[in-house]
Amino acid sequence: MKYWIYNWKKTLLVVVDVLLAVYLVFAITSFNEPEEGMEVMCNQVKIDIKDAVVDGFLNANEIKSILQKSGLYPLAKPMDKVDAREIEDMLESSPFVNDAQCYKTQSGHVCIKLTQRTPVMRVKADNGDDYYVDNHGGVMPNSKYCSDIMIATGQVNRKYACKILTKIGNTIVNDKFWRNQIVQVNVLSDGTVELVPRVGEHIIYIGNPTKLSEKLQRLEKFYRYGLSQAGWNKYSYINLAFENQIICKKKQNNNNI
Repeated sequence: MKYWIYNWKKTLLVVVDVLLAVYLVFAITSFNEPEEGMEVMCNQVKIDIKDAVVDGFLNANEIKSILQKSGLYPLAKPMDKVDAREIEDMLESSPFVNDAQCYKTQSGHVCIKLTQRTPVMRVKADNGDDYYVDNHGGVMPNSKYCSDIMIATGQVNRKYACKILTKIGNTIVNDKFWRNQIVQVNVLSDGTVELVPRVGEHIIYIGNPTKLSEKLQRLEKFYRYGLSQAGWNKYSYINLAFENQIICKKKQNNNNI
């Protein structure tokens, strides 16, 4: 008899615990959910822009402005009237946006995440063209200013820019030393390439823009063990076109060494 009473009490305690847990879950859920018939309003917009190696064109304020001008900025709007897909399509129509994602939460938040296109070079060609190329070989308009980015000049058409200059830009941008050293790429009439450094009064001739990484590695060694002793301004022209060779032209008397 005592054993039966003990089990009955134990069972009753378990049932009470379960009922209490169910009540707490229901109470919390009811507290967080809006009352029936009450509209949930957007009370916060979160904008996250993924950064890249090179600073891009966009910031959160510009994204807000784009959405406001199109009437799609969701703040203070009913959540059921916020079209996440439409926001994504609007942002991805920008020439500076690579990918956009938008989603809503039950608490009234609209979250926007986007990846911007990364400019690696600005082209200012002899034919008057002026535009940016990104890291995937796409052309971007010059409607926005991007500081501290390489300039490409000379005999450049768009096909050359998208195929060749993009590779040159990516190679340089992804190397910290050369990203800080090279400020200009000049394309000659035969398609060969010169580089203009930030430090040193010389021109770097790489010839055909193939095996660029190997040529730059060779030049970096020359910088460290040659120019560091001879002086950064001793030579006017450094030729890397020939494999396993560096041909320099002296600045004053134009003698080759």
